[in-house]
Amino acid sequence: MNSSKSPGLAGFGVLKNTTCHTEKKISVFFSIIFMTVGILSNSLAIVILMKAYQRFRQKSKASFLLLASGLVVTDLFGHLINGAIAVFVYASDKDWIRFNQSNILCSVFGICMVFFGLCPLFLGSVMAVERCIGVTKPIFHSTKMTSRHVKMMLTMVCLFAVLIALLPILRFRAYQIQASRTWCFYKTEHVEDWEDRFYLLLFSCLGFLALAISFLCNAVTGITLLRVKFKSQQRQGRSHHFEMIIQLLAIMCVSCICWSPFLVTMARIGINEGRSKETCETILFALRMATWNQILDPWVYILLRKAVLKNLYKITSGCCGAQVINLHMWELSSIKNSLKVAAISESPVSSKQINQQPLSSMGQ
Repeated sequence: MNSSKSPGLAGFGVLKNTTCHTEKKISVFFSIIFMTVGILSNSLAIVILMKAYQRFRQKSKASFLLLASGLVVTDLFGHLINGAIAVFVYASDKDWIRFNQSNILCSVFGICMVFFGLCPLFLGSVMAVERCIGVTKPIFHSTKMTSRHVKMMLTMVCLFAVLIALLPILRFRAYQIQASRTWCFYKTEHVEDWEDRFYLLLFSCLGFLALAISFLCNAVTGITLLRVKFKSQQRQGRSHHFEMIIQLLAIMCVSCICWSPFLVTMARIGINEGRSKETCETILFALRMATWNQILDPWVYILLRKAVLKNLYKITSGCCGAQVINLHMWELSSIKNSLKVAAISESPVSSKQINQQPLSSMGQ
């Protein structure tokens, strides 16, 4: 009987003949630490988002806060559900044959791994697109990017991630218990069937596509902010430029560093078929790297904001004894000022007024 198509026996061959040996105490320690830190950091980010939403109700901030809330809530439930299942597996001494006779738990675990892996990447790319539109087309963003449209985008992203996660189940393909016997995912050992390869390549391609969209939109946003900074003579937008450029660099670096090993590993397994030389320890290390992205998401998107940068500036200026930027600039509203500067720079009426000011001053 083909183990990839029989739900009751899926993955049990791995349990009998595994080549992956992981120390139980270290593995349990990693699972508990990842779960605890992820839940605490995302819970703290949710509290900060709720306070920010109550304090700032500008239309320009509503879309960002909704998308950030969706990202943080997704990461929180991902750590909570996946972490709870992983701890249960360790507590049961990884005896899948005893508690997974019908393969229900492994299917749920695999669906959650795929959904909570792809959904944050999709939401990160949507946030990058929204941020790019807000900076490059502020008037269009303020008139068309309403809360209702953002909620529709959140729903569509979640439904698409659910569809990808349920695709093997709809095709009567069971999720497989991995060689470490600690988690479930697509088939990664002795991959010979084209459909098993397709799932691995689909997951990797969608992940790389989300990272590429984020990178491209963040690059456009950063270049636009730099151009506005050098063109505009107003000093009001500089704190926002400084804040956004740091956030963009942090977002791109964290996402690429954390997710690239896992996506590359899954792609290599899918391309090389049964000839893949990826070991269980390599896959487990790549998985832990990807988990760190969900831990760092709230700190990058939410906590690395103007107040933190202001304190870092004070510490840096105190140590270096040099003042590069006046501190009163940090008291200005960053998003409001950036929209003003971008709208003024793109408005043809404002450009005419700027050109007429030197002529009037010369006439006087």
